[in-house]
Amino acid sequence: MTTTVSFTVESLRGPRTVSVAYERSGSGEPLLLLHGIGHHRQAWDPVVPVLMPERDVIAVDLPGFGASPGLPEGLAYDLPTVAPLLGAFCAAIGVHRPHVAGNSLGGLLALELGRQKLARSVTALSPAGFWTDSERRYAFGTLRAMRLAAESMPLPLIERLTRTAAGRTVLTSTIYARPGRRSPDAARAETLALRHAAGFHLTLAAGRDVRFTDDVPGLPVTIAWGGRDRLLLRRQGVRAKQTLPGARLVRLPACGHVPMNDDPALVARVILDTSR
Repeated sequence: MTTTVSFTVESLRGPRTVSVAYERSGSGEPLLLLHGIGHHRQAWDPVVPVLMPERDVIAVDLPGFGASPGLPEGLAYDLPTVAPLLGAFCAAIGVHRPHVAGNSLGGLLALELGRQKLARSVTALSPAGFWTDSERRYAFGTLRAMRLAAESMPLPLIERLTRTAAGRTVLTSTIYARPGRRSPDAARAETLALRHAAGFHLTLAAGRDVRFTDDVPGLPVTIAWGGRDRLLLRRQGVRAKQTLPGARLVRLPACGHVPMNDDPALVARVILDTSR
């Protein structure tokens, strides 16, 4: 069941109230799951049942995405704002230093939470921030094209495309290596999530100059990259390993940019191995 929590954070213009939607299930040590730009917490649905027996799983909609409203005036969609905001979210729901797993933008946020000592372990799946300028421009251009397509397609066309494996390939093959595996309902919901994401363009603008350049010592860190990632190319994983020499670098064969649906068992195992 979806829950929304509201809490107050400071800004240069005074206190601001932020609301975050999330789902919580399972038992054990807390595990925070962070999705990528334009997506929503349901990106993690394929792996949550595997994680629940060992972890208190908290899947969130980042502010401005999914069911979470956009950030109030005075708060930016940048790393220095959103990472501490997630720490405040954890405090608001009574969680201290969870394990954190994130994908893409969520992977970058997971690493930043680790750097700020707000996480007890980090699993970053194809994290943003290890690109060259040309790779970032390619990724951002692709994301903008995906957003434009989601905005431009009439709803009946989206419905029709989601009913067949070929149609789901048209909608989602940029982020999944096996798009036909995505259910019709899931493909429809994530297309609409991309279409309506209030934080999409502001998050892209804030990420224009972002690079993750610091090590994250003192806690377990895994960087995992899909072997068929078409958005953030897998050579970026080698750069991530050079930046974080103590991290474990794991390849996810036959997985795309959002690997949780391509191979949920493998992704869950990587997260559990890191958080153990």
